[in-house]
Amino acid sequence: MSARLQTLRAKVAERELDVLLVSNLVNVRWLTGFTGSNAAALVSAGAAPPRFVTDFRYLTQSAEQLDPEWEREIATDLLKRAVDGLPAHPLKLGFDDAHLTVKQHAQLMKLVAERDVELVAAGGIVEALRAVKDAAEIDRIRAAAHLADAAFEEVVGAGIVGRTERDVALDHEMAMRRRGAEAASFPPIVAAGEHGALPHAVPRDVPIPAGTLVVIDWGAQLDGYASDCTRTVATGELDPRDHAIYETVLVAQEAALAAVRPGPTGKEVDAIARGIIDEAGHAEHFGHGLGHGVGMEVHEGPRLSKQGTDALAAGNIVTVEPGIYVPGAVGVRIEDLVAVTADGHEVLNGLPKALRTVH
Repeated sequence: MSARLQTLRAKVAERELDVLLVSNLVNVRWLTGFTGSNAAALVSAGAAPPRFVTDFRYLTQSAEQLDPEWEREIATDLLKRAVDGLPAHPLKLGFDDAHLTVKQHAQLMKLVAERDVELVAAGGIVEALRAVKDAAEIDRIRAAAHLADAAFEEVVGAGIVGRTERDVALDHEMAMRRRGAEAASFPPIVAAGEHGALPHAVPRDVPIPAGTLVVIDWGAQLDGYASDCTRTVATGELDPRDHAIYETVLVAQEAALAAVRPGPTGKEVDAIARGIIDEAGHAEHFGHGLGHGVGMEVHEGPRLSKQGTDALAAGNIVTVEPGIYVPGAVGVRIEDLVAVTADGHEVLNGLPKALRTVH
């Protein structure tokens, strides 16, 4: 039995469930390796074989991707087949309440009403396991980060002044795909000058001018795993105000990064960067959390924010990305992708953070 399946079985038993229905496709992929668009998995707390349900389109693909330990079933109605295959005796069925739609939940309620099955909201079990990566997962994320680094160097090294934000963003995506990425982790952000004051700015068909700061946020999806990185570059001589803001963000980022290790909570690491930015007079200009987990999804647990109560653990991969956003003036964000190790951390991307001037 795979280590992931064994660990999940133990968690299902710990939650006093008889069976867990896994319906979120990212969770299904993490558990089974299946990459199709329609599937569910059922894992019991006992010795019953794990079940996998998909539709006819994936008859061959599921046979190729799943280990023999999974009982594969083909159905047109996945939820009905999942419930119909449950043991006849009374049981507690956990379900993914964070991902099941209202319509699906209503169908599930109707299906179990005909049997002696108690539905129990059990979202978050698989996500909590996914938050701690094994060595193979860290290798994949590191490879995605290195691919994204190379794409950045290609695009920025060729020059960005006079090109539109949108053109530079599209070039980043294509540069990553040419290097083998399945996709971008998210639509790349390229935001110059005052547009950089929008943390999630949408690239515009506006030329990037000289003498300003440009926020570039991008990531690659490779072999099922994501990367995430941000750099802010200068396009020429800057206003002293912009230099000062950049240096403040850099000091905050490096201080918070130094605190990443097993033990501190996300809230505690966030407070380190936030204190430096607040002290510099920009408390109202740093409104988002310091970072988030990255894995099969570009945003997952744990959280580095004012609400981050979970302690960091070896195997977590998080971003450290403080920013200062002055409306109508300028924005700066500096972000590294970081693996928490047994005795500290490893930065997975390799780009320097000293202010870089590009043309």
